[in-house]
Amino acid sequence: MSANQHTATANKDGLPTVRRAVIDPPSILTSIRIFMWRTWQHTKHNGFGLVMDAVLSPVLLLLIFSYLFGGAMAGSTGAYIQFLLPGILILTVVPMTVYSGTTICSDITKGVYNRFRTLPFWQPASVIGSILTDGLRYAAGVTAALGTGVALGFRPEGSAVQVLCAIAFILLFAFSVSWIFALVGVVAKRPETVSGSSMIAIYPLLFASSILVDSSTMPKWTATLIDLNPVSMAATTVRALMSGTAGPAVIMTGIGVCALFMGIFAPLTLYLYQTKNER
Repeated sequence: MSANQHTATANKDGLPTVRRAVIDPPSILTSIRIFMWRTWQHTKHNGFGLVMDAVLSPVLLLLIFSYLFGGAMAGSTGAYIQFLLPGILILTVVPMTVYSGTTICSDITKGVYNRFRTLPFWQPASVIGSILTDGLRYAAGVTAALGTGVALGFRPEGSAVQVLCAIAFILLFAFSVSWIFALVGVVAKRPETVSGSSMIAIYPLLFASSILVDSSTMPKWTATLIDLNPVSMAATTVRALMSGTAGPAVIMTGIGVCALFMGIFAPLTLYLYQTKNER
C-alpha cells in the first residue's frame, strides 16, 4: 500500500539488534484510488450481475414502457419516447445506487471494516472509493438506455454539449443519491436489510414522479406533490437539457437537489462510519 522504510537500533557493541518498519501512510488520493480499484475488482468478477443490472434491465424497461404505454400516453411510441427516455435514464440509475449501501454493509458484517480500522490510511477512502467506482455502473446503464432510445427513434433537440451536460447531471444525481444508501449501509445489520428496506422507499418515489407521465395532466394537488418529488426535479432537468430548453432556474434546481443530498448525507455517513465501533 505504501513504501516501507526500515530503521535499525544498535546495541552497545554497535551491532544492529532490532529492525523496525516505519510505514508511510498513503495520501488521500492514493487511498481513494486503491479502494476504487478494489471495488472495480469486485464488480468485474460479477460480470453477469453487471450486465443484468446495467444493460438488460434499462433496455427492457424502455421497451416495455414505450411499447406498452406509448399509444395511450402520446398517441404513438415514437412520440412518447421523446418524453419517456429522460425519465428512463433516471429510473435506470437510481435503483443501482443501493449497491453503495450493500457493499459497505458487507464489509462491516464480514469484519473487513475492523481490518481497515487497523491500517494507516485515510478511513473515509473506503467509502468514497466504493461510491465513485459505482459511477461506472451508472455510466454503463445510461449508455445502454440512451443507445436503445436512439434506436427506437429518440432524437434530442438540444446540442451535443447539452446532451453531455444531461448525462453528467444524471451521474451527479446518482452519486448524490448513493450517499443516502451508503448511510443505510453503515447503520444496517445485514446487507439484505439494505436492499430490502431501500427498495421499499425507492419505488414509490420513482413511480410517484414525472418520469413516466407529465405532471401537467394530473389534478392540481397531485401535480404539486409530484413536482416536489426530487426524482421529478431530476427528470425535469434532464428533459430540459436534452430538449435544449434548460434555463438557469431548472438547472440550479437540479443541482441544488444533488447538493442538498450530498451536504446532508455525505458527512453524516462518514461520521457514523468512523465512529461505528464507539457506539
